[in-house]
Amino acid sequence: MDTTAPRPRKRLAIFRTADPVLTPLIKACGYSAILFVIMIFVFLWSEGFAALGEVSLKNLFSARWYPIEEYFGLLPLIGGSLLVTLGAALFAVPIGVLTAVYISEVAPRWMREVLKPVIEILGGLPSVVLGFLGILVLAPFLRKLLDLPTGLTALAGSILLGAISIPTIVSIAEDALDAVPRSYRDASLAIGATRWQTIWRVTLPAARSGVFTAIMLGIGRAIGETMTVMMVSGNAAVLPSGLRALFEPVRTMTATIAAEMGEVATGSVHYHVLFLIGIILFLISLVVNVSASLLIQRKQKRSERVLS
Repeated sequence: MDTTAPRPRKRLAIFRTADPVLTPLIKACGYSAILFVIMIFVFLWSEGFAALGEVSLKNLFSARWYPIEEYFGLLPLIGGSLLVTLGAALFAVPIGVLTAVYISEVAPRWMREVLKPVIEILGGLPSVVLGFLGILVLAPFLRKLLDLPTGLTALAGSILLGAISIPTIVSIAEDALDAVPRSYRDASLAIGATRWQTIWRVTLPAARSGVFTAIMLGIGRAIGETMTVMMVSGNAAVLPSGLRALFEPVRTMTATIAAEMGEVATGSVHYHVLFLIGIILFLISLVVNVSASLLIQRKQKRSERVLS
């Protein structure tokens, strides 16, 4: 008699016994994520709110950041962050989405099994390693190619941030495309559509919620990146002006916090302003994520109405 055969009844009994314990535990883990976010915001607010009473709004919204002389203009830092993030999105989104389409819809099975793990490994590379590559390879290359005074510019930061965002976009977008039912593709091919028409007019629209989520997470990764952009963007607190600013040094909010937090006196005006920058970063990330969630929910409701 085979004693190694599975015993479904005993397994079901184990699951039923564990259910009263696992259900509250899973709920507690879910609620704890919300609690941690609230605690982070409360901490940032408690340390950064004092800056609004210590520094005038005119000073905060000026174009000069020079804390030694008590100039705390945030516009150059906000502008630098937005410029680098926008450049990273323009670089990463097309490449990331097209790569996901290739892996999911075009590549043979053996190629897919190689590319997907490689891309996920690239996503785990430390940002400081990419920063070293940017300083030693990318910055000198851009300086010679574009005849610039220095290669440490917003363009270099955008390219490296885009490279950091691509694995996130590819991994999540590929999963979303792979989740589209096979019947959608078969139906499209059955009515005479070509393979590329099926990809662009059926598969991608069906997976748009997942693809959009991948894009937003990639952009969120770019907004919060610190070491890479601090190493290759030049760290010049200058207000960006037009497309020309891509070829000039800039400073981001994350780089400012990382570079100056270790040198300021606890409780000083400079200290509180750095926490105020953290609040602004937190709110920007919150707005991006909430907007993405609302847009995805709206699209899902439209899809449900069409199907009904």
